Formats: sequence, structure tokens, C-alpha cells
Amino acid sequence: MKVLVADKISPKGIAYLRQQPGIEVVEAYGSSPEKILELVKDVHAIAVRSETKITAEVFAAAPLLKVVGRAGVGVDNVDVDAATERGVVVMNTPRATPSRPRS
Repeated sequence: MKVLVADKISPKGIAYLRQQPGIEVVEAYGSSPEKILELVKDVHAIAVRSETKITAEVFAAAPLLKVVGRAGVGVDNVDVDAATERGVVVMNTPRATPSRPRS
């Protein structure tokens, strides 16, 4: 299974993904929309924060895509209608914030 991490997330998150058997992680922080379209052709999952837009065009270019995870609140940078049409699960993790002490 190939996971595209399109926006910078915690290094702990990357390390966790890399430790999972059968998962290949592709880090592509700051990629242009055109580069994202190239990279998604064989990915099963995409992780984003708020920078990368997952558009209908991205969904159309990603035939293997099953899930888009947003590390943060909301999914305003993901075309949820296009995801629904293709049967792709979209989720967010509102408590996924940069490392900081909890009070």
C-alpha cells in the first residue's frame, strides 16, 4: 500500500507509517498541483494538512485511492463530492496539531 504525505506532518507520524508492514510512504511536501497529479497514479491513501488541495482532478488521476486523511480540523481543501462519487473515504483529525505541550 502506498501513502502519499502531501503536507508536512509530525516526524513521529511519518515514522509510525514507515513502521507498518506493507506501507510505502512518499513524502511530497510543497508539491505543485501538477506534481500531485503525477504522484497519485498509484497511491492508496493521501495525508494532507491545509496546503494541498485534493480536487476532482486529483481523484480522477488516482484510480487506487481509498482514503484521504486531513491532519487538522475540517476538510475544506478536499472535494468531498468528488470523493463520494469515487467511493473514497475522507476523514479529518481535529486534534492533529503540531507538537506542543498539552495543558
